[in-house]
Order: sequence, then C-alpha cells, then structure tokens
Amino acid sequence: MEQLLHYIWKHKMFPLRELRTDDNKPVEVIDPGLHNSNAGPDFFNAKLKIDGVVWVGNVELHVRSGDWYVHGHDNDAAYNNVVLHVASVLDRDVFTLAGTKVPQLMLEVPQTVADNYRELLTIDRYPPCYKVIPQLPKLTTHGWMNVLQTERLERKTEDICRRVEQCNGSWETALFVTMARNYGFGVNSSAFETWGLNVPLSAAAHHRDDIFQIEALFMGQAGLLDERCIPKKYVAAAIKDGYFTRLRNEYSYLAHKFGLIPMDATLWRFLRLRPQNFPHIRISQIANLYCSRCAELSRLIECQSVRELRAMLSTNVTPYWETHYSFGAESARNNKSMSPFSLNLLIINTAVPMLFAYGRHKQDERLCERAITLLDELKAENNHIVRMWRECGMDVTTAGDSQALIQLKNEYCDRKDCLRCRIGYEYMKRNFQLSTNNGLSV
Repeated sequence: MEQLLHYIWKHKMFPLRELRTDDNKPVEVIDPGLHNSNAGPDFFNAKLKIDGVVWVGNVELHVRSGDWYVHGHDNDAAYNNVVLHVASVLDRDVFTLAGTKVPQLMLEVPQTVADNYRELLTIDRYPPCYKVIPQLPKLTTHGWMNVLQTERLERKTEDICRRVEQCNGSWETALFVTMARNYGFGVNSSAFETWGLNVPLSAAAHHRDDIFQIEALFMGQAGLLDERCIPKKYVAAAIKDGYFTRLRNEYSYLAHKFGLIPMDATLWRFLRLRPQNFPHIRISQIANLYCSRCAELSRLIECQSVRELRAMLSTNVTPYWETHYSFGAESARNNKSMSPFSLNLLIINTAVPMLFAYGRHKQDERLCERAITLLDELKAENNHIVRMWRECGMDVTTAGDSQALIQLKNEYCDRKDCLRCRIGYEYMKRNFQLSTNNGLSV
C-alpha cells in the first residue's frame, strides 16, 4: 500500500477535494519532488504551498503516521528537513530529531486507482495492460519506447563492462566473449560465454594463420574432442573419417604447450536444436571469423552502416563441416554460412551494444549515437515477445522498437513493475479524473 501511496504522490493523482493539513491549512503541491529509492526521505526537494507560504524541502510518506516512529525517523537527522509528512491514516503527531513538529497531510489511495492496480496484478491475459494500448497517443508510446531502448542498451553495457573486468581490462577479449555468447542464440548462450572465457586468445594469436590449429584449439576448449561427447552411433564414423582424430591430436599438442584445460562439455545443449545451431558448426564459423581478423574492435568501430557490419560478420565453416553437423554425422553439402537472420541478431546483440558500451567507456557520444542509428536501420526482430505486443496494437517497425519491447516485458511486465511503466500509468488513471487544484490538469 505504501508503494501505491508513493505512486499517487509522485504523479499527483489526488482527489478532487482541496488538500489540507491535519490542522486544516490548505496545501498546494507545486512539485512533488524527486523520488528517492535510497536511504533518507521518500521525496527530495518538493515544492509546496502550505497556508499561502511556499516551502521547499523533503516529503516522507507512510501508511500510518505512527510508522514515523516505527522506522526511527524521530532519531535521524536526515529527516530534520522534512516539510510535510503524508499518510493514509493520521494516528499521532510526528516530530523530528530537532524537536520540530512536522505538518501532516492525510492522503488515501483513490479507489479507482487501487482497483486498476489490482487488475494489473491479477488479470489473466498477458500483458495485463492490453486494454489501453490501442488508445495510447503515438507520442506517449514513442517516448516510452525511446527510454526502454536506451535502458536495454545500458543493461547490455553493464554486461559488457563485467566481461571487460573478467578479461583483465581487455575490450578485444570482451568483444570475443560477447560474440561467442550470442552465437549460442539463446539455448547455448551461457555455454558459449563459458567457452569464450575459456579460450586463451593470447595463445590462439600464435596460430592465427592456421585455421586447422585454431579449430582444434577452439573445439578442444569446448570439450568436444572427447569421444564421450559423440553419440555412440557416430563414434565409428568419426574415427574412420580421420578429422576428429587429427583435431584431437593437434589439441593435445596445443594443450600441452599452453597448459589448456577444456570446459565441461555437459554444458552444451542439443535437445530440439537445429543442426545449423550445433556448437560444432557455430565454433567452426567463429574460428573462420577469428582467422580472417574481421571481427576485431578496430574494424567494428570503423563500420558506419548495417551493410558494412554484415560484411564484417559474415562467415562460414571449414570444409569438413560443409558435409557434417557433428563428428561422424554427415549432411548434404552446404557451406553453412551465417544466414541474414542470424547476422541481424549478431548485429543487434553484439555489434550495437559493443559500440554503445565502448562509446560510454571512451566518452564518445558519436559511437553511442551510431549504435542507436544502426538499430533504427534494422528491421524489427520476429519473436514471440514482438508478436505479443503487435497483437496488442503496438507498432513495431525497427530493431530499436523490438529491443524496447523486449526490455518492457523482461524488466517491467515479468516483474509486475507496473508502477514504473508509462503504459501502467495510463492504465492506472483510467476512469480517474485528476485534480486540477494542485498544479496538474488532464
């Protein structure tokens, strides 16, 4: 209930009657202040007019005024500059540590707002705010989508910065690990990130001109050069065709030379996985990309368009994998190059966040702006989240739109965090007329 009380104060969703303190002085809320989610008063630097006098200070909210003492605010100097205490139930006077009596305002959550909030939390259909989406002004949705898109880029920036720390400050290695993760395309993303962190690029650099050695090192570090990782029905064929044995022997040499330890191969997932997404195929593609020296940070920074990024990230497999999708498992000949769909996902999830994160790191706004522009150049992703929002009436045209809506579902809808969502705000104020006597009109 207190969280909802914070919400109606922040958005000035006050009843139509005049607001008055507990000693009957009129209150006008000029500015509710800045919502504080850390220690200290709930709202900083509010601007109020109480009995004709303008006050600037902090505001504290509780369900009951007695909670002031329960939370120990009477013994905390941080609350000495509270100019108004707001509560749904006024059951006692409140005093600061300095001994000053704090004016109090009784403010209840309007029933309509409470009912709307309850609907959002309990409605069966997903997303619960579907009723208002078709009625939203384009300006509202456009502004919110821009915020969400930036939020998602910021979250991915945090992930990349974490990888930079794991890679001892190397942005080049962090790019490799980020790309590796996104080669997992969901099912094997975590396994690929583990693999990327387990690949010693400093050692691989000594053999970068030999694709066979790089593929042996990459496959070996993935734990895939152990016979136990090959389905029993393919073991004989794998040993007979010789490629598996050659790779395994080469990896044994490299492992001894560099002191390498393979990752746990049980982390890989194969169930209901399409053959083109098998880790063997994806690792061979990465090996080719690595040896071509295309996917380097300097090359990424130079790319100005989606077309250039596609050319940079395009790759295929080594000859053995043109006719196999696992050791000993033959398939029709195919160079198994990256599909346009996969390339777009790599640009969206690797190239764009890396540009944005590196731009933040170097304080180069041009890189950040280019990252956002690239998202606007790409078509929207086609996944179950995007289709859900389209069915609700949302316009989804660009990859920026689809990234924003993924952020909305993952960080707001799934967490039932409707009180921080602009669409949730529109839903909350349905059938509720905001007061025009306190500095806000609708």
